[in-house]
Amino acid sequence: MAIREVLSGVIPRSDFRAFLATHPSSILIEIIGTQGSTPREAGTFMLVSEHTTWGTIGGGQFEFLAIQNARDLLTGGGVEAMDIPLGPEIGQCCGGRTQLRFRKMTTQLRKELEAKRASEAEHRPEAYLFGAGHVGHALAAALAPLPLSVTVVETRKEELANLPAEMKTVLSPMPEALVRDMPAGSAIIILTHDHALDFLIAKEALARTDLAYVGMIGSATKRATFSRWLVREGGDKASLERLTLPIGGAAVRDKRPEVIAAMTAAELLTAFAAYRIRSSS
Repeated sequence: MAIREVLSGVIPRSDFRAFLATHPSSILIEIIGTQGSTPREAGTFMLVSEHTTWGTIGGGQFEFLAIQNARDLLTGGGVEAMDIPLGPEIGQCCGGRTQLRFRKMTTQLRKELEAKRASEAEHRPEAYLFGAGHVGHALAAALAPLPLSVTVVETRKEELANLPAEMKTVLSPMPEALVRDMPAGSAIIILTHDHALDFLIAKEALARTDLAYVGMIGSATKRATFSRWLVREGGDKASLERLTLPIGGAAVRDKRPEVIAAMTAAELLTAFAAYRIRSSS
């Protein structure tokens, strides 16, 4: 079977339950062990049906072999476990090894997957987007497929429409009042339609020292204006070191919402990783 035939019909979905609803006869492939350099870690899984797949265990020839074996299992052949060297033997150069387990989907197995995902969701880093304008919507779309729990906060009900299904939403007339109750390690991204509101939210966020990230959309001029305002309002000027403004960095000078969103998403993932390191040390 050609690799093009095996990998054709890949269906990207954020929720594996949608895949199983239309492809109940599927094989669950799980990474149960790794040694050395590998493309994905133990616990990663994907689903394979006769013509389509959901998820990925790493791609390349390694995944091709796994998909082929899963489809063989669906037709009465194949094996229930594989130990694959990720080296010249299969045309890859990771250098490690990966052990795979293959199981036919059952009602009980589906329940196990749902429990696993629910547990993972409880421990996901939390990001709060204040504002759902053009950049807010673009950033919500960029963050939706990432392993984050995202909440969009708005003062305008109509702006909360057409967000990704994964987003939680909060309608509040005083969004700045929500900041003090957010979990430690959260990220706050401020991009409302009102500079005065931005400043109020940022002041509350910078009063905390346990957040992974505080970012605000804007410019160097807006940063200077906010700095003067913060000091005048009794805020700690030193806390400005914890403020990312503008968000998304300056490496790519492109102000399209989708570009700002992509750069900010990368910035957030980096901030969460740094926070985990600080918290564990």
